[in-house]
Amino acid sequence: MADSVADSAGRDEAPAPLIYLEDVWKAFGSLEVLKGVSFAFPEGKTTAIVGPSGTGKSVLLKHIVGLLEPDRGKVMVFGTDMATASERQKFAIRKRMGMLFQDGALFDSMSVAENIEFPLVHHHKEMSRDQRRARVSEVLEQVELPGLEDRRTSALSGGQRKRVGLARAIVTKPEVVLFDEPNSGLDPITSDAIDALIGSMQARLGITFIVISHDIVGTVNVADYIGMLYGGSLIEYGPTEDILRSENAMVQRFLQRNLELPHATGGEARLPGLERWRDR
Repeated sequence: MADSVADSAGRDEAPAPLIYLEDVWKAFGSLEVLKGVSFAFPEGKTTAIVGPSGTGKSVLLKHIVGLLEPDRGKVMVFGTDMATASERQKFAIRKRMGMLFQDGALFDSMSVAENIEFPLVHHHKEMSRDQRRARVSEVLEQVELPGLEDRRTSALSGGQRKRVGLARAIVTKPEVVLFDEPNSGLDPITSDAIDALIGSMQARLGITFIVISHDIVGTVNVADYIGMLYGGSLIEYGPTEDILRSENAMVQRFLQRNLELPHATGGEARLPGLERWRDR
């Protein structure tokens, strides 16, 4: 399945990828984590990478941002191979990305505004303080937290912290936003709200979203494309509706366990929001 990544992405006329991996291998000692992974991320779409824990999802993400280099293969980001890029090139590429970390990675000694403003202070020195604060207020509106500029992040709820983290991820107007387990640690109601926010923001902003998740329920409701990693290999990739109907035994096992899906041979999936795909 990994060999047909480009064909799969092109089957329904997906845009050309801003980011793609070509035959990427990565091992830590004797442990092979990525085994010949090829993966394309279409521009202006939400692509999710799912799979059980320990299958290489976070390692793949670290390759995209240049924190890890593959043992073999290419990691192409904005036309640059991250495997051979200089640190200066990697820094320039990272400035074009936003990142929502699993735990939010907020500075609790700072206010909400200071947290969101942080990337602007360090990467957009041409902006005045008034311009930065205006941009902070703008993104707080977008994540549905208006007026919280002066709140200490230590006083925020888990869902609010995720929203502030998302505001910081988009404050520089990036071309790509990476999400590392955006629903981690959230209750189901808050998790659904974050999924809805991710979906609405992608539609409004048109940014390329890449989501790393083991939460297939939320993923189905926000992703245009899904790739499943298992044992370090990409075993299935395609539009979300195709993944839900996949006959791959391992994909079916993962879906059945996480979505309470019946076997692929028949029956309806019991998943809130699945009507988005049912009539396509």
